[in-house]
Amino acid sequence: MQTRDLNKKTKRFSKINIEISNICNLQCSFCPEVIRDKKMMSVDLFEKIIQQVSPLTDQVCLHLMGDPLVHPQLSQFIEICARFKTPVFFVTNGVLLREDKIETLLHPIIRQINFSLHSFNDNFPDRDPTMYLDKIFHYTEAAFLRRPDLYINYRLWNLSEPRGRDEKNTSILGRIENYYNVTIDKNIDVKSEKSIKIKNRLYLHYDTEFTWPALNLPVLDTRGTCLGLKSHFGILADGTVVPCCLDKEAAIPLGDLNHQDILTILKSPRAVALRQGFQDRILVEDLCQRCNYIERFN
Repeated sequence: MQTRDLNKKTKRFSKINIEISNICNLQCSFCPEVIRDKKMMSVDLFEKIIQQVSPLTDQVCLHLMGDPLVHPQLSQFIEICARFKTPVFFVTNGVLLREDKIETLLHPIIRQINFSLHSFNDNFPDRDPTMYLDKIFHYTEAAFLRRPDLYINYRLWNLSEPRGRDEKNTSILGRIENYYNVTIDKNIDVKSEKSIKIKNRLYLHYDTEFTWPALNLPVLDTRGTCLGLKSHFGILADGTVVPCCLDKEAAIPLGDLNHQDILTILKSPRAVALRQGFQDRILVEDLCQRCNYIERFN
């Protein structure tokens, strides 16, 4: 997902996904389980990575799989980003949001935060979301006062109806309307419009469901293009570099930042071939041939 004008690309990449942990406190039906060994990135490796990628990217997203709030050293990661003047794009389900985390997430280096509200009902269909939403509303109000420049997205993704309004999420939508005294268009078509402004720099964000690519899925096409290695790439918790934020199992490992530098990895034969293939509309990697997200660029 591309962010708004404040994130207009000025460097080689608009975003680099750094997975500080592949561990999540939830297991959503629309988010496949991580098969890799459970891993949390060390502070030393993270600092090494930020030092190398800060000249290359407009921002880093501390997420690929997992939830960054799980990591006990999150505040240190945020301070490292601040030291290297690397803006942070933050994605979380928000369930683990506590007062100490609220302070961390109000840091000036954080440029945008996305709360995946659709995660709650997917994991706790019979639970009242009041306490969950109150924490997020509390954070948002604090941000309005202390970080008026911060963009916040309430995400309701991967819903079953094409208009982006699912029965399980009706109560959450209603609570947002009531809390902020707004009326949300119930007929929005998420294919043409994905964001609705709620207040200040707070938005409601919709999107449509997609199937995560995997090598055991059938080939969909051998031709197409992608923004992987053009606008973004990913770094997994163990330091493995992958070309795309959807390569959750490192099916296309380009290198290891424990032993190589990022510029060497980006110039590797496999990375060059992949990038040239996208330019020529040829999907050279097996995983890319099985990715239906690529259809969005066709």
